[in-house]
Amino acid sequence: MILKQFKKEFYFSFMLQQLNKEVLLKRREALEQVIKRRFIYQPAFSLYGGVAGLYDYGPVGCAIKTNIEQYWREHFIIEEDLFEIAATILTPEPVLKASGHVDRFTDLLVCDSKTGTGYRADKIVTETLENRIAKEGDKLAADVKARYLAVIKDVDTFKEDKMKEVIAELQIKALETGNDLTDPTPFNLMLPTIVGPSTKLPAYLRPETAQGMFLNFARLLEQNGGRVPFGAAQIGLGFRNEIAPRGGLLRCREFQMAEIEYFVDPTEKSTFKKFNKYINLEIPLLSRQLQAEAKQHQPFKMGDAVKEGIINNETLAYFICRTYLYLVEIGINPVNIRFRQHQADEMAHYSSDCWDAEIEMSSGWVECVGLADRSAYDLNAHSAATGQKLQAARKFKVPQPRQVLQVILDKQKIGKELKKDGMALIKYVEALPDDEKQELSDYFQNHEDKVFNIDGKDLTLNRQLVKFEQKTMNVMEEKFIPHVIEPAFGIGRILQAIIEHSFNQRDDPQKTFFKFSPRVAPVKCSILSVVQSEEFDVVIQELTSSLKKLGISCKTDNAGVALGKKYARTDEIGIPFAITVDKETLAAQSVTLREIETTKQVRVPSVEVPRLILELSAGLILWTDVLAKYPVFAAKEEDA
Repeated sequence: MILKQFKKEFYFSFMLQQLNKEVLLKRREALEQVIKRRFIYQPAFSLYGGVAGLYDYGPVGCAIKTNIEQYWREHFIIEEDLFEIAATILTPEPVLKASGHVDRFTDLLVCDSKTGTGYRADKIVTETLENRIAKEGDKLAADVKARYLAVIKDVDTFKEDKMKEVIAELQIKALETGNDLTDPTPFNLMLPTIVGPSTKLPAYLRPETAQGMFLNFARLLEQNGGRVPFGAAQIGLGFRNEIAPRGGLLRCREFQMAEIEYFVDPTEKSTFKKFNKYINLEIPLLSRQLQAEAKQHQPFKMGDAVKEGIINNETLAYFICRTYLYLVEIGINPVNIRFRQHQADEMAHYSSDCWDAEIEMSSGWVECVGLADRSAYDLNAHSAATGQKLQAARKFKVPQPRQVLQVILDKQKIGKELKKDGMALIKYVEALPDDEKQELSDYFQNHEDKVFNIDGKDLTLNRQLVKFEQKTMNVMEEKFIPHVIEPAFGIGRILQAIIEHSFNQRDDPQKTFFKFSPRVAPVKCSILSVVQSEEFDVVIQELTSSLKKLGISCKTDNAGVALGKKYARTDEIGIPFAITVDKETLAAQSVTLREIETTKQVRVPSVEVPRLILELSAGLILWTDVLAKYPVFAAKEEDA
């Protein structure tokens, strides 16, 4: 069923075939040569020996990345009416202390006991065991192989003690030298810096874009008229000081992210109106239960996945659907996508459900998008750290009876003790949401004083100055802390997946090409001539001008080489369509239009071709529509 739902919609027929790890690995060497030769992306600072985990994008890679991001804006920001912001990269330490990154944003580090070379503990365990399985093959005892596979499945959840135990039990050694490894220790992945020459404010390069959206929640809520749900979105750089970056764009120290923070009323996230149109969409899910039973992912209708409690709520399920469709539409093979649910010991304590969109590549299944129900953790954390209430109001059309815990403050004594700060404390306490008022009441059962940090000052409230009374009152609104659904996209990882899935070779392996979706192709069309001619140059200039007026990127080639060689050059960087100017162009004002995968050509009136390319590039029509409308041009491609 997953295949059937794309056969009429998806651009490239090859995408409906399984691209397993072995197929991708076989192509990898040829692909890496093209990536290097055509400067799609390459290690940064190579003149100085390079720095692991840092990459520069060349013209082709930069164009693909830009198109991925642009369609992300169209698919999510425009379609979902999200507020896009651009927050700063430099982030003061207190922000990341409140978010938990300073204390908990770590990986386990082990080192070669003699050379000091560092390894990420879970990765060296996985790589060692996978190598043993591959090397021993059928000679490996069944129980030993089962043990290795069980460790590989769970190793990224191991804490220090468990990791130390497994490394000792399975005799994991340094990869290059075979030396013993040091005990695992937490290594914070953030990159620190100092802001300013005098204040020397400790700060970090942000590890994610999310915090900027949480800190601007109150402003965004105001822009939305005080109503939830609403979403914020941001595309920008994140930084992580990876222990041992490798795998090209899969594990970088500087990387592009695209994140959404969708704020919802916790009483309403179980139902989401727009989810109804996707209840019959089938998506490959690898649930906790399937993982526990050591089974493969299975297709689920999304409506059933929510009803059966596999996915926690409709809002999260909706964004899983939208993410799946986005990945397919930009050129990821739908057969090589799955959504894996986090195990209970993988999730943060505040999360109710988390899923990763994983894409199968030559290195195996790779997490490319994380989707989490983060509850109210982030807004609560920043409220507690700053004393500023990050909350929304649930408004009623008519008064509603509610049991309300009233806080009665001795304002006169508070003002006498705290002077001008007294009013700030009074306003703060009176504005507490009902659950925090109850927590304060419970706190004073066993404590004499409560300290509040308000606008950077510690203000103390004595329990003799406050009373609590339960009353039934008619209210027009009630305060609450919104919950957050967060889809977070790794743009570099998605780009590498697109490149791997799109790369192919013709009957002659030296003739390589990319079957990019036209949406993300670096250049939408090439304009070629059958021979070098001044008359053809005039036509090419006119076509180029018409295409660029429509915002269509194009590349011209009027060199004096065989047409087949020109096609090969544009195929190698994945230009999906080629316009060819020939004698008929001058005689009948028509050109041929060639498609990269099938190499089929049609003859099209010159005046119609710019609009045709625009519609193909935007996904408004498919190549099959073009074949049905225009006469096929049967001339054989000239050899390169």
